[in-house]
Amino acid sequence: MGIIYKERNAFVVRTDEGPIGEITYVPKDEHTWVADHTYVSPHYRGGNIAKRLLNRLAEEAREKGVKIIPQCSYVGVQFRRNPEYEDVWKH
Repeated sequence: MGIIYKERNAFVVRTDEGPIGEITYVPKDEHTWVADHTYVSPHYRGGNIAKRLLNRLAEEAREKGVKIIPQCSYVGVQFRRNPEYEDVWKH
């Protein structure tokens, strides 16, 4: 549901009604991003939107050759639970 757009240091899911979720990051240095915030509108929670946003962030990190420090609790939990993120996780 919704289309993911890149907006500055964020990926945002938008529907016809507007934004419904986002994941943001802050570049720490040339090779590292800090994933600092994930939000999904309450009406859309449980619908896999946060996971889609995290996957898009991880895809971008792979393309750019950077690692992610999971400051956001959602990202931290997903990194610990899912080995698919091991290649972008900066421990």
